[in-house]
Amino acid sequence: MALVKAKRDELLAPLSAVSGIIERRHTLPILSNVLIDRAEGTLSFLATDIEIQITAHSTLAAGGDARPVTVGARKLVDILRALPEDAEITVQQQEKRLQIKAGKSRFVLQTLPAEDFPRLAKPSGEVARFSLPQKDLRRQLALVQYAMAQQDIRYYLNGLLVLVEDRQLRLVATDGHRLAYTAMALPMSLPRLEVIVPRKTILELSKLLADSEDEVKIELSATQAAFTFGTVELVSKLVDGKFPDYTRVIPTQHKNLVTLEREVLRQSLQRAAILSNEKFRGVRWVLTDGSLKIVSSNAEQEEAQEELDVKYAGDALDIGFNVNYLLDVLNNVSASEVECRFGDAASSALLQFPAEPEFKYVVMPMRI
Repeated sequence: MALVKAKRDELLAPLSAVSGIIERRHTLPILSNVLIDRAEGTLSFLATDIEIQITAHSTLAAGGDARPVTVGARKLVDILRALPEDAEITVQQQEKRLQIKAGKSRFVLQTLPAEDFPRLAKPSGEVARFSLPQKDLRRQLALVQYAMAQQDIRYYLNGLLVLVEDRQLRLVATDGHRLAYTAMALPMSLPRLEVIVPRKTILELSKLLADSEDEVKIELSATQAAFTFGTVELVSKLVDGKFPDYTRVIPTQHKNLVTLEREVLRQSLQRAAILSNEKFRGVRWVLTDGSLKIVSSNAEQEEAQEELDVKYAGDALDIGFNVNYLLDVLNNVSASEVECRFGDAASSALLQFPAEPEFKYVVMPMRI
C-alpha cells in the first residue's frame, strides 16, 4: 500500500521538526520511532519521549488514507538527508516493513505497531489560552533560557517558570547562582497561572520557533503546556514543584551603579577568562572612582588584568563573579549598554539593559 509520494523536503522538513526530542537509547524501542499517519490529504509525523510530544504536518496532493505506522526516526532522517534534494520519493507499507524508493535507490525499514505508540493524554481542568507573534516568544526565551539549571537535584530548577497574570507574561530561570527575569504584555487579561516548563521543552521550542510575525498559540493547564505554530504542535508535561520566590532575589536597593558598553565589557571578560581558574572560573571586579579593573588568576600563578575607564562615583568595591555567568547574559542580550548595580562585596549584582526595560539579571558573588 502506497503511503505517500512526495518531494524529499516535503517529508524531511516535518520529520526533522519532530525528531529532535528522540533520544538515541531507550528502554522502550518504540520511543526511537516516529508515528507516520496519512488522513485527508495531510501527512503527520509524531514523536515523543513520554514527557514531550511533537507533531508536524505536511500537506500533500489528494490521495487515499492509509493506516498509521511507526518506523525508526533517525534512520529515516539519515536516508532522506542522503538522497538528492529534488528526489521524488515513494513510501510504501508492506507487512511489518516500510519501503522508501527514490529513483534506483531502495530502502526497507522495520516497523512497530502504531497502536503501541504512546501519546500524551489531553489536559483536564482550566486552560489559559493566548497567542503571540513567534518572534516575540522566541526573543523572550532567548533572554532567559541559558539561566536554567541542568540536572540539578532541585528538579524544579531544571525548567522555566512561566507565569501569566492579568495582561502580563513573565518568564524566570535560575540555577541557584544566577537568575534571569523578563516580562511582556499580553493582548488579553488572564487569571493567574504559574507553571514550570521542562528545560528540554524550552530548548526544543526555541529551535522550532521562527523569527516571524506568524502566531504561536499557547495553552497552559495545571499539567501541560502546548504550543501550536506553523505546521507544528508541541505538547509537554510540566515539572511538578514549587519554584523559588524570584521577587525576593531581585535587588531593589542597590545604590552603586556603573554603566558600560556591553561589547567592550564582553570582550574584556573574554580576555580575562583565558587565565581564570579552569574549575571555578572566577574574575574580580575592582571598582574605584572612574575605574573598573577586571582581574583573573589561576593555579599556575598566571594573571590577567583589564582596566576600563568608567563613570563611577560609588563605594570602592572588590567583588568576585563566575565569568561564565556574566558572559552568558552579555552574549544573549544584544543591547548596546548594560547597567550594573551593586550593594557590597557579599551582595548579588543586578544587571539591566536600557534597551530591554523588562529584563533583569541577578548574579551571586563568589569568593576569590
